Amino acid sequence: MKKYVILLFLGIWGVALQAQDKKAEINFETDVIDYGEIAHGADGLREFKFTNTGSAPLIISKAYSTCGCTVPTPPKDPIMPGDSGVIKVKYNTKLAGGPIRKTITVYTNASSEPHTLKIKGTLLPEKGAMEKEQSGPINQ
Repeated sequence: MKKYVILLFLGIWGVALQAQDKKAEINFETDVIDYGEIAHGADGLREFKFTNTGSAPLIISKAYSTCGCTVPTPPKDPIMPGDSGVIKVKYNTKLAGGPIRKTITVYTNASSEPHTLKIKGTLLPEKGAMEKEQSGPINQ
């Protein structure tokens, strides 16, 4: 009888240890997307592609940006082991021209630490903006 109890205990303990080993892992193709020079009003949508290389479903609980001009949209459903997904990022290209440097913070069940993604580039000024600036009473 003792042997059966010991075997049962070892079996349950082994299953519990194996269950603890299952963990999601997120691997991005790239952590940085370079828009390069992007025209004013152009499509600011880009995608960060990733794969769940772990052994448990990956859940993205939250993704946010450093400002309202950059809006990340993570997948709502869990990503199963071996499957891929995307986090869409929409940058507002109707702002004034200049450098783009934004950070997206992503929280998942793969780690207690957030993963950071970055976008960069240069937003070109609106066509005709230079003429508008120079058409004041002093420049006529």
